Amino acid sequence: MSKPEITAATNFLRAIVQADLDAGKHAKIITRFPPEPNGYLHIGHAKSICLNFGLAEEFGGQCNLRFDDTNPAKEDQEYIDAIKADVEWLGFKWAGDEHYASDYFEQLHAWAVYLIEAGKAYVCDLTPEQAREYRGSLTEPGRDSPFRERSVAENLELFARMKAGEFPDGTRALRAKIDMASPNMNLRDPILYRIRHAHHHQTGDKWCIYPSYDFTHGQSDAIEGVTHSICTLEFEDHRPLYEWFLENLPVPVRPRQYEFARLNLNYTVTSKRKLKQLVDERHVNGWDDPRMSTLSGFRRRGYTPASIRTFCDMIGVNRAGGVVDVGMLEFAIRDDLDANAARAMCVLKPLKVVITNYPEGQVEQLQLPRHPKQDIGVRVLPFSREIYIDASDFEENPPAGYKRLVPGGEVRLRGSYVIRADEALKDAAGNIVELRCSYDENTLGKNPEGRKVKGVIHWVPLAESIECEVRLYDRLFKSANPEKAEQGGSFLDNINPDSLVVLQGCRAEPSLASATPQERFQFEREGYFCADSRDSGPDALVFNRTVTLRDSWGGQ
Repeated sequence: MSKPEITAATNFLRAIVQADLDAGKHAKIITRFPPEPNGYLHIGHAKSICLNFGLAEEFGGQCNLRFDDTNPAKEDQEYIDAIKADVEWLGFKWAGDEHYASDYFEQLHAWAVYLIEAGKAYVCDLTPEQAREYRGSLTEPGRDSPFRERSVAENLELFARMKAGEFPDGTRALRAKIDMASPNMNLRDPILYRIRHAHHHQTGDKWCIYPSYDFTHGQSDAIEGVTHSICTLEFEDHRPLYEWFLENLPVPVRPRQYEFARLNLNYTVTSKRKLKQLVDERHVNGWDDPRMSTLSGFRRRGYTPASIRTFCDMIGVNRAGGVVDVGMLEFAIRDDLDANAARAMCVLKPLKVVITNYPEGQVEQLQLPRHPKQDIGVRVLPFSREIYIDASDFEENPPAGYKRLVPGGEVRLRGSYVIRADEALKDAAGNIVELRCSYDENTLGKNPEGRKVKGVIHWVPLAESIECEVRLYDRLFKSANPEKAEQGGSFLDNINPDSLVVLQGCRAEPSLASATPQERFQFEREGYFCADSRDSGPDALVFNRTVTLRDSWGGQ
């Protein structure tokens, strides 16, 4: 894509917060980021993280990290640890210790009893299938449960027995008594508690009934003193229920819910269910696979926290839906790495070159800057009679506009001399295995006299170069809308078969021997890369391509 115009980010919530503070409605703002620990965070969560933590930071407030852990069957400590690592990686710090909805289970249970005693909640024996039937539809009102008029005493007894573990999963549920004819489906006697005999990662086996997300959400906000409860637009229809609970319970404060448009990114899937399917069915190599839309995947691929935050600023915060071009995210990381990544040379498909007129045994230690515009030192490249260039930089029958090495033609080696291709040696199958070239000894740091050399190619010394593996990552999906299945297919049919190409036997310049995991580089003429955080080390260098130098998808 073309370079996007960067303007002041739109954020309608900023004006709301400012107005509330100016009016003295709050002494300070308190926001929260409430992930469910049932998967890894993805790029859509980054927008919410930057919004909630960013507003708190900007207005001198605080942002809580609270895990909404009400579904232990799908949750895991692994996800909790990964979420905390992602938030910290983005550069944010939550107020105090992290919170859990399970911290409030005792209070939530007491409030459920309060609603029963007030005649506003009842134990329902309908099966899940029957409950769906009684609930009605968008065009038909629901019907009252036959158990809706149980006495307070009976409801208290049954709820106590639910808590005591006397009933199997799914046989009973505690429901709020609101309005089965409401046009808002969320107000048709929603579930407050359901029976689940499941071990909980925080509370162990203490509970066998667990509160619903809707019942937990607003009350947890109230307990923590949240002033602005910010969530995505799919929760807009839940807001009347959020407010009903706050109005009907003796909560300490009354938070206000606000909704914004979630991030929809083309060529990307952000459904946790589908991301988990990709992992479980081994279409990718784990949650942190660099092709995944997870923050851990972006981190392992070489994206920087600054680039993610810049991207979130670029797209702004509003209530209008829409799809964001993933090219904007790729622009943000290119812009960051162009300014900050050290330069290096790596030959992906090595072709041996012998410079026949260079003195045997002679080695020159050439110094090249680590960055063309920043003073971050130099790296040393030994130059001698034998080097590697990329096989794609020599063509016997070049296409039109080719500006690299051809028979009898000249190119400049980056930071070194001008060489001329004199002879190509081939194996029995006709493959070029070696070039014989000559160099112009008067062209180190200056142009040759009387002729112009257009092409510049990269190279590495043959003897001192380091073998490495290079993983060329690309977009995981070939379709801009991968979730749009055709003819009964699924999003898996849109997986890009070329999303990962592994090149072994690549040769890197000597300075890359000291590359540390996650260290980022621009491999000149190839793209931006980082040392893999899992597989790269002193004995096995592995580099992941973060992004190409230019947008190769622009015409698609």
